[in-house]
Amino acid sequence: MTEYIIETIKVSKSFGGLIAVNEVDLQVPRGFIYSIIGPNGAGKTTLFNCISGFYTPESGNILYYGTPIQGMPTNFISSQGISRTYQNVRLFGNLTAMENVLIGLHNKLNSNLLDAVIHTPRSARENTWSLQEAVRLLEFVGLKGFGDYLANNLPYGLQRRLEIARALANNPRLLLLDEPTAGMNIQETTDLTQFIKRLRDELEISIILIEHDMKVVMDISDRISVLDYGMKIAEGSPSEIQSNSRVIEAYLGPGGAALAEKYQKQRRNSHA
Repeated sequence: MTEYIIETIKVSKSFGGLIAVNEVDLQVPRGFIYSIIGPNGAGKTTLFNCISGFYTPESGNILYYGTPIQGMPTNFISSQGISRTYQNVRLFGNLTAMENVLIGLHNKLNSNLLDAVIHTPRSARENTWSLQEAVRLLEFVGLKGFGDYLANNLPYGLQRRLEIARALANNPRLLLLDEPTAGMNIQETTDLTQFIKRLRDELEISIILIEHDMKVVMDISDRISVLDYGMKIAEGSPSEIQSNSRVIEAYLGPGGAALAEKYQKQRRNSHA
């Protein structure tokens, strides 16, 4: 029997008269890299915000390992092992890379203000552990030697990796990545794609990915869902999605499916 790490059941979210997410059903198996794609404004990030607790859906259920989490506070959802990154990098730019990761580790610590003031043994132990863990995470994401750099001074690709390091500080079982390769050059995109696979294969983290780079999506995904105007219009393997006429039309507009089929037929004939 398939174990689903996340299920959304008829999830809907509106803003005034606009239905951003309309009765979306997803079933994400544990250990999958699961991509959510669709044109701009399709509702992808809104769905992420519902899963991570930033929004409460008007209707529907969100199950994490079978337990409802819709409407729960973001800190509770994070404590259950769900971490995310954002479409726009959200680092503390005037803090160092090390300090950004230490902030991500904060909810793993038990020391309180009194421990810090009087320097209790517990505070000392946790300070040592958090520093060692931050160094380990920076090295894992490819930022060894960058711990003292201000986040704002890092190249864009390394800022993206730092954001992932901070998310990993939560020791997640599920990682939500919102357009992680946006703004990257070809080499940065290739490197990050391989790194995302490492997260799944080495750390056994399940990943839900929003991404506009179709090469990345097709190379990395075990399964793909497609949203358009807030509704799920298709789901399947990369090869199934590539040939789905509704998906092609959503991206290319009316008549796009016929044009794509004509192009694919010409390519097949040219290789015959």
